[in-house]
Parts: sequence; C-alpha cells; structure tokens
Amino acid sequence: MIKIREATSNDFQTIQQIAHQTWPDTFGSILSKEQIAYMLDWMYSIPSLEEQVTHKGHTFLLAEKEDTTFGYISYELNYTNQPKVKIHKIYILPSSQGKGVGKALFTQVENIARSHSQQTLSLNVNRQNPAVQFYERIGFHVAGQENIDIGNGFLMEDYIMEKSLEPALA
Repeated sequence: MIKIREATSNDFQTIQQIAHQTWPDTFGSILSKEQIAYMLDWMYSIPSLEEQVTHKGHTFLLAEKEDTTFGYISYELNYTNQPKVKIHKIYILPSSQGKGVGKALFTQVENIARSHSQQTLSLNVNRQNPAVQFYERIGFHVAGQENIDIGNGFLMEDYIMEKSLEPALA
C-alpha cells in the first residue's frame, strides 16, 4: 500500500536524491547533460527547496511504502490568485513508474484541491516528454505552450496542461 505524506525540510535530501536518480532517465534524450545539471542545481539545491516551500507556497508530498520513498509531487494552491492548483514537480523513481505511484500522488492533490475549492489543476511539461501521454490518460489536456528562458542559455519548451475539477461532494 502506498502511503502519501507531506514532506518536511528533513525530507529535502530525499527529494534531491530522487530528482538526481530520475532526471537523467527522464530527460537524457531530450536535454543536454549540461542543462540537466544546471536545472537540478537550480531547482533542487537545499536553499532552492527551502525557498520554494517557505516563500513560494509550494507543498511537497512523498509517496512511500515500507520506509522507502518512491516519488514526490509539489503543488501550489491558488496559483496566480486563481482557484487553480499549479503542480510544479512530479517525479517517480524509474523502477517504480507504471505501478500507480504517480496516479496516487495526483489523486491526493486532486482531493486537496477540491477541499480548497480549486477548479483546475495545471502543470508544465516538456513537449518531448513521454509523460504527456500519462497526463492525458488521467484527464489533462494541452491548454497552450510556452518557452521559458531559465538562464545560462537554456530554454524550457513546455506544454501547459490543465484538468478541470468537479466540486467536492458535500
């Protein structure tokens, strides 16, 4: 049984380790090694994770089973002051993909979103990432695309994907 819990600052190193194990597999054929290294440092240094949680309103959830962490998701409620949840990150260890971990994390975020009267889930995904098909299977659609200059000569070329949420049942 997959257990999902909210991460604390004590979990930042675990989040960092999962990112470092997952990114080369996920992005190795899409991004250069230099861009992967740059982005991992940019998004997953301990100071960056602290900033995301403390000042940017991100919440990380961890998926665990028998004291082993398989993946995480991070989200932000009321993104851009709208009834929208922005999913900033979701990564599952390659050995655990396809086993329901990602779906369990999304279900938890959907439940949290509904309990806070959020109407939409939104995320960005690299346009070449095979995860696009997973997101479509769980109800997301491509709502747009954007190119984001992240510095150091690197660009994120993403789809913006969204999923409408039905209100929570009373």
